[in-house]
Amino acid sequence: MMRGLYMAAAGMIAQQRKHDAAVNNIANANTPGYKAVTTTMRTFPEALLHAIRTGDAGRRGPIGRLATGVFAEEYVPLFVQGDLASTGRATDLAILADIRVDGLEFDAAGRAVNANGETVYQPQAFFTVANENGDVRFTRNGQFTVNAAGEWLTPSGMRLLGTNGQPVVTAGIDAADIQVTAAGLLINRRTGEPVIGGDGEPVQILVSVVEQPYNLIREGNGVFVLENPAEARALQPGENVRVMQGYTERSNVDPLQATVDMMTALRMYEANQQVIQTFDRTLDKTVNDIGRL
Repeated sequence: MMRGLYMAAAGMIAQQRKHDAAVNNIANANTPGYKAVTTTMRTFPEALLHAIRTGDAGRRGPIGRLATGVFAEEYVPLFVQGDLASTGRATDLAILADIRVDGLEFDAAGRAVNANGETVYQPQAFFTVANENGDVRFTRNGQFTVNAAGEWLTPSGMRLLGTNGQPVVTAGIDAADIQVTAAGLLINRRTGEPVIGGDGEPVQILVSVVEQPYNLIREGNGVFVLENPAEARALQPGENVRVMQGYTERSNVDPLQATVDMMTALRMYEANQQVIQTFDRTLDKTVNDIGRL
């Protein structure tokens, strides 16, 4: 009986986390560049039950396997392309990417199976930014602003990086006079010439490609980090990735599906709650009624 009580409690905790993920998706449905998350469920190790006695002969034998509960293992982001929304702002950028891998055909979720039967995930492109400590981070939220020093900043204050590894700086040029090409090169609209950085080279936004996107760790505010930064590489010419100026990428959350997930998790939570209440009433009778006999 106690085993069933613990299993129901584990189910409640798992469904609560699934519910939290769905609520978070709904709350960020209008957040540019937000990637929806799904909850991965896994059972605890199964127990193999054996009978101590079976029949008059007193023989022992296996009964079968018994699951000991379920838990929410992790939140997994869904790295599929979001729709683009036109804003008309010169500092709003979006990445439109569909990176192909020879011999593989990715499905709508960005998964494919190679010749060895292994699951392969579609590489993803990100804007490369740096936090206040200079640590590299990745984001798809292209709602940039320009500060007094001419640095391009994310909504959380991280600096956009260029292909030279330094922050993108356009001091002395009005943001409205800057054109960003599909390759991320900054052009001065008034002169038609590339914007020159402090190193004397044209300023170009660094778009990083992550071959294994599920190695990314979500930090919050639409920002991801890699434990091993070497897993990210610079975008190569000819890859199907474009930087779109005057657009932002909408969140890839499906509000209808997120609402269904939220309600399903709530109903499952209530079902596990009722199981616990049933066990509680049974234990109450065992202690207070049967115990008096």
